[in-house]
Amino acid sequence: MGAILLGAFIVVTLISLIYFFSFFSFATAGSKTQLHPQVPISVIICAKNEAENIANFLPSILEQDYPDFEVIIINDASSDNTLEIIEEFQKNDPRIQIVDVQNNEAFWANKKYALTLGIKKARNKHLLFTDADCAPQSRNWIREMSSKFQPGTSIVLGYGGYFHHTGSLLNKLIRFETLLTAIQYFSYARLGSPYMGVGRNLAYTSTQFYELKGFANHLHLRSGDDDLFVNEASTSKNTAICFSQDSITRSVPKNKFSEWFNQKRRHVSVASHYKTTHKFLLGAFYIVRFIFWILLAVLLALQVYPEIVLGILGFKLLVEAFVYFKSAKKLNETDVAWLFPFFDLFLIFMQMAIFISNLISKPKHWK
Repeated sequence: MGAILLGAFIVVTLISLIYFFSFFSFATAGSKTQLHPQVPISVIICAKNEAENIANFLPSILEQDYPDFEVIIINDASSDNTLEIIEEFQKNDPRIQIVDVQNNEAFWANKKYALTLGIKKARNKHLLFTDADCAPQSRNWIREMSSKFQPGTSIVLGYGGYFHHTGSLLNKLIRFETLLTAIQYFSYARLGSPYMGVGRNLAYTSTQFYELKGFANHLHLRSGDDDLFVNEASTSKNTAICFSQDSITRSVPKNKFSEWFNQKRRHVSVASHYKTTHKFLLGAFYIVRFIFWILLAVLLALQVYPEIVLGILGFKLLVEAFVYFKSAKKLNETDVAWLFPFFDLFLIFMQMAIFISNLISKPKHWK
């Protein structure tokens, strides 16, 4: 029995290592700004009850060092003074265009409906998306993201991280999960199978949007304006990634675990609509890691070849540490990489809790 358990443990470890070896494609990747004619850009921000965040973060968009861009701000039926704040900014900056969305019975609280109206308002073909609570970490954000629009490229995946809060374990957990997600979608894209992006830092062309008929195939779903669109539209040839330090945006993280848990529930519910290959690969990644920790606990409890088991664990952690630290350095998240064994284990079981919660009840709309 012990030999069978050890054999299963070795197989599971090998599968897990295959995933992490594939992540080397991002961990070891270099990043440089490509020379390309500066295309006109439309920055699109969807805001629902975001008066304070608009006031705080819109200046970081308007101060971008880029010769030709407009900022389209969509007021998605806000009940606070979001619209008034946007109008005050518009008085001093003609680059700001406002789309004021009223609640539509057919599309009640549907962000995709609001985004579609914003995209139709854009005068430029190249669209760059971020959120109202996001701030670019450099005045070169637009320059960096737009430089990836090489001939044939219609989608650019960027990194949208979260602000660092010193001393907050929840903040570190949120940023680690964001780091792991980025490692995955950047690696898959480099390997020719892009599957998602994040709306906090994502660019694509209006041509790509209209060719796909926008969000038509998943308009009935509350979430997925970013990852479902990318999953459906992206290919090995039309997608580029951008992860330079100047291309990073950061958002305001949740400060309560319950709020973050509900946010992740919405994200996970969308993943069930990914392409079959991506659902299988992502699902297997979590299942294999879950089985690894269960078998590790059983083998150590039963004292089955403990020296071999601990040796395998050590080698696996070394490989993972290489991926996490190299990737974290690229994305300025090195402080969370030290805790990867604990956060990784926690996220595996949280994923199971999310899966069970989503079976019981559906997540609510985006705001």
